[in-house]
Formats: sequence, C-alpha cells, structure tokens
Amino acid sequence: MTLDACAELLRRGDADRFAAAMAAPAQHRARLLPLYAFNLEVARAPWVSKEPMIAEMRLQWWRDVVAEPQPRAHEVAGPFHTVIRQAALPLAVIDRLIAARLHDAWGEPFADMAAFDAYLNDTAGGLMWLASTACGGTDEVAARHLGWAQGVANYLRAVPELEARGRFPLPDGRPEALRKLAEHGLERLRQARTGKVAPAAALAAWQTARLLKLAARDPAAVAEGRLELSEFAKRGGLLWQAMTGRY
Repeated sequence: MTLDACAELLRRGDADRFAAAMAAPAQHRARLLPLYAFNLEVARAPWVSKEPMIAEMRLQWWRDVVAEPQPRAHEVAGPFHTVIRQAALPLAVIDRLIAARLHDAWGEPFADMAAFDAYLNDTAGGLMWLASTACGGTDEVAARHLGWAQGVANYLRAVPELEARGRFPLPDGRPEALRKLAEHGLERLRQARTGKVAPAAALAAWQTARLLKLAARDPAAVAEGRLELSEFAKRGGLLWQAMTGRY
C-alpha cells in the first residue's frame, strides 16, 4: 500500500489530477494522491458494468471502507484511510461524494438544474473541499465554489462521451443553455477567488477558467468535442498557477 500505486492509477486514469498532484509540494502530494485515486475509483465504479446493482455494490464497498476504523489491505483504500485519519477529513462529505455517483450508475437524466447543481456540489465541490482540508485549508465556501466551477468545466468536456453511451447528460443541452451554464461556472470561479482555497488543492482547477470561457464563447464546442486546451496551454497554465497561486 504505497503512494506509487495511487500515482500510477492516476497517471493512467486521471492525467489532469495526476499532473496537479505532482506539481504540489511533497507534503501535500502525499495526501492528494490517495484522495484523487479514491475519487477515480468511485467515479469509474458506475461504468465497470451495465448492471446498476453491481455499481451499487462497488460504491457500498467504498462507503464501508470510509466508515471502518481500520484500513483495508487495498492499494487505494489503505493509503486513503490513512489520509482520512491524518487530515481529519469530514466523513459525511466523503459519503455524499460516493452516494452522488449512484446517479451515474442508474443513468437517469437529471430532473432539473437543481438536481444537476446538487450533483456537482457533492462530487466536484465535495472533492475540492476534501483536498483543501487535506492541505490545511479552512474555507469551505470558496473550495466548493472552485470545485463546482471545475466540475462543470470537466462535465462539459465529457458531454460527447456521455451522449455516446446513451445518456442525457444535461437538463438542457441547447447552445444558449450551455452558454449560461458556463457563465455560471465563471461566476462561481469569481466567488471562489474572494476566499482562500489551499493552493495545492486549487492546482487541480488550473484549466477551469479557460475551458469555461471557451464554452461561453463557443457553446458548439461542447457537443462537437472541441472543449479542450492544447498541450502547450495545459502545461503553461499549470506552471503559471503553481508559481503564482492564482486560479
């Protein structure tokens, strides 16, 4: 049960968060790698089988892991359990993050924007708050604003794949609705900037502003799968944020 296993899992399955974690100071990286690896395991649990009940069982396994007083001998669960105890991560936030993934397991469309908002708050917003807490942050409001903004940017990037899997990812997928959603994400980003998110945790959102600006300017990029930054822009953006702490 080493950080190397978590790092390799992330490198293969979530390259953006892997890059963000590796750009963080070593003492924070040791907590972010298991946290992000846990998030990856939970996020992909609904997709490993076409049977929702199988996904429910996998998600319940993680809920049990979090609640248990002793770590399990598992390449991610073990290190993540250590981070939970060392950083005093709020168990209720972790549980809601896991529970929110049941939506992905069953594949039901979001009933309305309120349901979509709650999903992002519990998943991306909750993850950013956990990451900030793990790195010494105390501003939950700012962390959740930043996480929500990052979450909606990443979700918009995933729309073509979700549609290819037969899902109806958004309550309203019309261009004007996409523009408004991106603009709301930018507003949440502005609100996050009025607070203080732990810099090491905030690194994961280094692409957020540019992606949301692109979606607001060109909503068609979402459906057409063009909501991406160049490798040069990605690398430069991460380096700039790591040096300045500005997101």
